[in-house]
Amino acid sequence: MKLLVLATEPVSARDVRDALPGAEGIEGAEVLVVVPAVNESAVAFWMSDSDEAIAEAESAAQRTAAELRERGAQARATTGESEPLLALQDALATYPADRILVFARDDDERSRYREQGIAEEAERRFGVPVTEVAR
Repeated sequence: MKLLVLATEPVSARDVRDALPGAEGIEGAEVLVVVPAVNESAVAFWMSDSDEAIAEAESAAQRTAAELRERGAQARATTGESEPLLALQDALATYPADRILVFARDDDERSRYREQGIAEEAERRFGVPVTEVAR
C-alpha cells in the first residue's frame, strides 16, 4: 500500500493505523507524510515570512515519519504548500498514492477543511480514496 498522510501537526502511528479501513496495518506500507507550511499569523503570511512555518512543518513531518518507521512502515517526510489541495497535488505528482489520509486537528481547522471540501475535492480531482480524520 502506498499511503499519503496530510497533517498540520505530528500524527501517531496508531492514529494512522486506526484511520485505515478494515484490518490494514502500516507495517510494510510506503508512506509519504506531507505537512503544509501554514503561517499561524496573518502578518507573517502577508509579509511572506514563511521560515518559521516551514521549520515547524518539517519538524512535524519528520516526527510523524519517524514514528511510522518505528512501527514498520517505510515512511518519509516533506513539507508542502500552505493550501492543502496544492500540497496534495504537488505530492501526488511524484508519489502515486493508493490512499490519502487527511488529519485535521481542531474544530476550526476541521470546519475550514469541510467548508473547502478538501477530502471530496481531492478524491474527485486526483482519483484516490481520501479519508478525513478528526483529531
